[in-house]
Amino acid sequence: MHDHRSAATKLAVVAALAAAYASTRLPLHGQPAPPSSASVQPASALSARATFQSSDLYRLKSVGDVQMSPDGRRIAYSVQNNDRPGRPYSQVWILDVATGKAVRLGSDQEAASGPRWSRDGAQIAYFGREESGAGVVVSRPDGSGAVLLAPVSGTNHPLPSDGERLAWSPDGRQVAFISATPGPETENANGDPMVITRYLYKPTASEGLTRFNDNRRLHVFVVDIASRQVRQLTRGDYYEHSIEWSPEGGEILFVSNREPDPDRVFNYDVFAAHAASGDVRRLTDTPNAEYRPIWSPNGKMVAYLGTRRSLTSSETTMEDTHVWVMDGIGGSRRELVSIDNRQGQPQWSPAGDSVYFTVQERGNVRLYRMATAGGAPTVVAPAPGERGSVGSWSIAKGANGDVIAYALTTPTTPSELFVKQGGGAAKAVTSLNRELVAGKSIADTESLQVKTADGLSVEAFLTRPLDVKPGAKYPLIVMIHGGPHGQQGPAFNMKAQVYAAKGYAALMVNYRGSTGYGQKFADAIFNDQDGGEGRDVLAGVDAALAKYPWLDANRLGIEGGSYGGQLTDWLITQTPRFKAAVPAAGIANLVSFNYMSYYHDYLAVEFGVLPHQQWKPNDKAAPRRLSDFLWERSALRYVDKVKTPVMFVHGENDNDVPIAEAEQYFIALKDAGVETIMVRYPREGHGVRETKHQIDVIDRSIAWYEKHFHAGSAPSQQLDKQS
Repeated sequence: MHDHRSAATKLAVVAALAAAYASTRLPLHGQPAPPSSASVQPASALSARATFQSSDLYRLKSVGDVQMSPDGRRIAYSVQNNDRPGRPYSQVWILDVATGKAVRLGSDQEAASGPRWSRDGAQIAYFGREESGAGVVVSRPDGSGAVLLAPVSGTNHPLPSDGERLAWSPDGRQVAFISATPGPETENANGDPMVITRYLYKPTASEGLTRFNDNRRLHVFVVDIASRQVRQLTRGDYYEHSIEWSPEGGEILFVSNREPDPDRVFNYDVFAAHAASGDVRRLTDTPNAEYRPIWSPNGKMVAYLGTRRSLTSSETTMEDTHVWVMDGIGGSRRELVSIDNRQGQPQWSPAGDSVYFTVQERGNVRLYRMATAGGAPTVVAPAPGERGSVGSWSIAKGANGDVIAYALTTPTTPSELFVKQGGGAAKAVTSLNRELVAGKSIADTESLQVKTADGLSVEAFLTRPLDVKPGAKYPLIVMIHGGPHGQQGPAFNMKAQVYAAKGYAALMVNYRGSTGYGQKFADAIFNDQDGGEGRDVLAGVDAALAKYPWLDANRLGIEGGSYGGQLTDWLITQTPRFKAAVPAAGIANLVSFNYMSYYHDYLAVEFGVLPHQQWKPNDKAAPRRLSDFLWERSALRYVDKVKTPVMFVHGENDNDVPIAEAEQYFIALKDAGVETIMVRYPREGHGVRETKHQIDVIDRSIAWYEKHFHAGSAPSQQLDKQS
């Protein structure tokens, strides 16, 4: 599931490769220039070259959080590393834009994250560790004078789309931060026996280490820089997050769900706490959700992400978020721009006359700018016609217009740091994977337009195997994205590249329900899970086989994570054409899943009612109980039709899609005489995060496909009818 969380549900690492940059680039992180096009090339350019292996994951680095100093001269950015046991960890670097020299905050062995500049640029706060402990640390821009200001504790409570955790006061004398305190359930819920009273009693998807909500509540705290005295600003049984200090210093914006029963009803609203007294006022009181508010430079306006519909899930949302603006008291709310696609975090231009934001667009993520006075939005990066996905980004005022720093992943680059000054060209300023990728080739990823049987236009992306030779045939692996309200695109995908090196093609289909193609397309899955979107995937397979004669229809594999795992579970009940399947964290039984997952509102959004309630798929249909239909659309019901060997992949402590979903299907397949194994990963939640586990998934998947690609007969092209 998941479309608006951090990387919580991704099964394999996303970015992986450095490539050729333009000759007019800024210095690269104190390193020599990155490989030229002679050393890193598309697959068609080299006859003898190194290829990507699963173990290369240990050496990969990628740019995460990006924060530009107010004067535009320095960039604080985090780098994700995968080179030690356990999960990837983050470190923070400060780059001097003019010289290209970078310094790391903290020691080589310590993790750090979330850097945020003071408004005069003289100090930087971040989450890190010093000799006296871990928490909020403040230092000079060169990393000197680091001081631990306050310890911080967190929570494993599910909080979708939470935003800023640090905010400087305008005078630079205080830092607001988010930390947790015990809730009223804590004592009983951690006793012997454990007494559970909460509806939402399980932890967030990525937890992986525990089975239960720790019941701690997040609140806003303020620490004084000089005295290091900490005071708690907000209290109660709610969760506050996504903070922003007002320009004049009087208030701190935050987001909270203050419904009478927030565990059962997900509804974020925007609030402001008085920075001195802690008195709270409400800016929005809507039936829909608001996310990530940010003050305009003059403090008169607030930009934020918002929806319109009253029914919104705490796990995934069918409705696209759009950028809205309102005045400082919560009035005059209006949607800023009519772009019919999912929009991301807004940020004001330094002059306050425009708002920047991201847009998911046909497999890409682009940064846009929109004047608050109106007019047409303009694309900032990547340019129209160019492919890629913008991650974190930041803006400062420059001599020749706004200076923008952003992380960008393209078909041939990992998440690297770029800078764009005024109307000038974007320039790469990091090359984190230079040594790793030197001499290695990159498999091409192509867009494929698919027309479905009911006339819908669907886009797919195919990563070609390396060295396609005339007359040879190559296996095809269908890689299905999660969500369902997410998207895949041409951006570099490490697993697809390892498959390409093995001689496999990889097909990614943005089936109906995906984002990046407008609200109507995202809504097309409503009332129809394991229906039209599954047929879209099969139509994508047919289109790929028709377009590329070198694909082998007798060697088809299928896999996916989360909702992609659910569709994998389902599609092998509908056709025997796949020779091997690797569903990861997939739902096999929609009824049991609804009651075991940490959230219980997801299917209510996808179908309009709760499973026990009466439901109609359309105005002409007779009402029936939704749970009966959910069972009809559950793969487990049709286990007798499965002919495909299945390798289940699941996190032992998955609280999003509990491992019982794999357990049920595994035993059912055993009973039905289907070859199957179940691979369970300790310390993992929803999605595999430890680097060694990610590598293990790739290696086991390849071994599973290899075992079964050599035993098949001609595939059936027909769907089995549902019974």
